[in-house]
Amino acid sequence: MTVRSAAILLHRRRTDVEVYIAHMGGPFWARKDEGAWSFPKGIVEEGDLGDELSAARREFAEEIGTPPPDADYIPLGEFRGSGKTIVVFAAESEFEPGEVRSNTFELEWPPRSGRRQEFPEVDDARWFPLDVARTKLTKAQRPILDALVARQERDAEMP
Repeated sequence: MTVRSAAILLHRRRTDVEVYIAHMGGPFWARKDEGAWSFPKGIVEEGDLGDELSAARREFAEEIGTPPPDADYIPLGEFRGSGKTIVVFAAESEFEPGEVRSNTFELEWPPRSGRRQEFPEVDDARWFPLDVARTKLTKAQRPILDALVARQERDAEMP
C-alpha cells in the first residue's frame, strides 16, 4: 500500500501570493536550501483514514510547534511523489508563529559512529513568494503550487 501523507498549505496575498513552507531538519538537509523545503506534513495513520484534515493539522502542529490557524481549509488534491501520496489542504491565512519548535527524530550521526543524536524534523519555516518557493520545495511538491494557482484562478472567475 502506498504511504499517504497529509499536508497543510497556507497562503496569503501580498504583492504576490506567498506560501508558508518548512526547511527539513537533520544533518542531510543542514547545508541545503534549494529542494530542501516542504509543506508541513506527515504520515496519515490508520486511525486517520477518512479524516485526513485532522492528520494534516496534527502533523503541522508537530512540525511547527503550534497548531495551524483556524481557517477554511479546502482539499487541494492528491499528489504523487517520492514514493508516497500527499493529500493537501489549503487555506488563506496571515499565520505568524513566534518561533518554530519542531518535534525531533533520532539518528545515528555521524554514520557508523554508534552515536545516536536527536534532530528537529523542521529547523525553519517561513513565508516565500511562489517563484522563490518553487525553487526551495522538493521537486515532488512543486506541482502543488501549480494546483494552488489553478484553484485561485478558478475562484477568481466565479461570480
